[in-house]
Amino acid sequence: MTDKDLEKCIALCYDCSDICEKTLFNHCLEKGGKHVEQTHVRLMADCIDMCRTAARAMTRGSDMHTAICAVCADICEACARSCAALQTRDMQTCADACTACAASCHTMGGGMKSHASELRARRAG
Repeated sequence: MTDKDLEKCIALCYDCSDICEKTLFNHCLEKGGKHVEQTHVRLMADCIDMCRTAARAMTRGSDMHTAICAVCADICEACARSCAALQTRDMQTCADACTACAASCHTMGGGMKSHASELRARRAG
């Protein structure tokens, strides 16, 4: 990992957080219906918070940033799936930001899988 990779990941985390927040408050709440179902709204809120947490951890050089980034990647992937399933242009923009952030966080996390990923894999297998 280079400093450039780190800076890129921090920027993608903040970008994802901002896009998710704008989408949640300026699109989902206005649309209603499936856009405001509890599971979806909570997931978007988790994504907003986790992206900011990951960005701040990387910025301060936290020794825990790899684990934090692994969790952030999982949450971003789940949020991307949830947003894409709603099939609107605004939601796809959010899904794309989540996907980009997840990919970068996977790199920063050194390919580490979070505990949640391991549990999902066990249930599926």
